[in-house]
Amino acid sequence: MKAEARLKELGLLLPKPLQTPPGIVLPFPWVHVRGDRAFVSGHGPQDADGSLAGPFGKVGDTISIEQGREIARKVGLSMLGSLKRELGSLDRITGWCRVFGMVNCAPGFDRPPTVINGFSELILDVFGPEIGRHARSAIGVAGLPFNIAVEVEAEVAISV
Repeated sequence: MKAEARLKELGLLLPKPLQTPPGIVLPFPWVHVRGDRAFVSGHGPQDADGSLAGPFGKVGDTISIEQGREIARKVGLSMLGSLKRELGSLDRITGWCRVFGMVNCAPGFDRPPTVINGFSELILDVFGPEIGRHARSAIGVAGLPFNIAVEVEAEVAISV
């Protein structure tokens, strides 16, 4: 099944473009296409209206692992929204190459891979195992922009 149809089947809506906080200018594109690759800048979680989604803070402190997984899933929807806007259709994606997930976490928190599973599972649900399968790293960090809990960047193969 194609990704666009699968999104509809799952009842998933992609958020509108990110509404950056006042005074913030981002001097880079969300998606940078080079030949048959799309390099996706780090994305955070978004609500449907394009605003940053909470809860905000550190996983393992004010945010539970399960909440972190749901936030990572929202990051996936945010990234899919940017890819669709840049590519015109998610069906142009022929493979997910790599994913790099960062979790804003409390000192000593050792489960960033469990949190980033929320992102990976969404990608596999939408694209299936052939296209959605990807190499991945998941690390814990001391902080992320705007105190978001999860940020993910990726590289995807695309049809030209």
